[in-house]
Amino acid sequence: MASISPSRDLMAFLLLYFCLQAWAADSNGSFSFKNFGEDSNFTSQLVLYGVAKVDTGSSSIQLSGSGVTGAGRIALKNPIDLGDTGLRKKVSFSMYYVFSLPGKNGGGLAFYMVPGGYLLNPFDERKHQFLAIEFDAFKDDKYGDVNDNHVGVDVDSLVSVKVSNVSSIHLELNSGEKLQAWIDYEASSERFEVRLSNLGADRPVEPLLIYSMDLSKMWEGMDVSVGVSSLSGNSSHSCNIYSLRFELRTVPQWMHSEPLDPNEFMHKGEEVRDSRRNHCALKILTALILGTGFGALGAFFILSVWTVLGKRRPVVPEEYDVQPDESEYKKFSVSADKAGEDGIK
Repeated sequence: MASISPSRDLMAFLLLYFCLQAWAADSNGSFSFKNFGEDSNFTSQLVLYGVAKVDTGSSSIQLSGSGVTGAGRIALKNPIDLGDTGLRKKVSFSMYYVFSLPGKNGGGLAFYMVPGGYLLNPFDERKHQFLAIEFDAFKDDKYGDVNDNHVGVDVDSLVSVKVSNVSSIHLELNSGEKLQAWIDYEASSERFEVRLSNLGADRPVEPLLIYSMDLSKMWEGMDVSVGVSSLSGNSSHSCNIYSLRFELRTVPQWMHSEPLDPNEFMHKGEEVRDSRRNHCALKILTALILGTGFGALGAFFILSVWTVLGKRRPVVPEEYDVQPDESEYKKFSVSADKAGEDGIK
């Protein structure tokens, strides 16, 4: 019986390692809470700030306060690493939550991202950069709000850089009804997509709002805190979060495609072409390195299999070697002699 070759153990270990790496890339930093009742263990992944509290009656987290400084907030317990622009990694993520806002002048809520550690007031542009996606049911002329039923993107200021009217999809933020929101950031295309619908409806195919930006460059490699904050303009009103799901997807940078902006291509054609040539050369070099590595690994595997099979080749023991039968030889000699004598006679 042939012994197990060490090379086979090595191959099994490498296969298991790559599978675990892929699994970790897909699952690291992801969680889901269907409610925030007594049996929910949300404190393992989330932290409450300000006046935020659990409402046991509705199994939700209640956010309330006056203005952004006194607002209640819910944040991920661990900051996330958005990656860098090198070959190491970039990060895509998705957040889904079910919420409700009160009646008129009930303010709103905002998904936010700030550098890790700045949690006292995440919207203080004097101290740090921030990004927020607001679901605003309060028209505040101070910040240039277009109406009291909009979704906006805020970058380093509460004056939105892009706005979409929620009335265009026949919804009212301040209806008091439960709504569901999807906020997706795709690192490959470097853009946010925001979707909104009534609770129970299918995820919309078309985003309500799209905004392009490269998050990996915004904080230059710093870890980032992610959460949802109240924007209540009236302390007597509150908004509620009923469920929340967060998914973090980390993949190697070389797997991402490079988005092409047609307007930039028209105005900076030569510069874009040179950049794409350099990127193409980098892709070719990466492919050659990976091809060489996988080729060597494949050759090693084939040689290992050949060695194992070679050890199992059948061998005939010496005691069973075929020897000429002397009795048959003697019989043949006697017969031949007899035949000769008869012929002479």
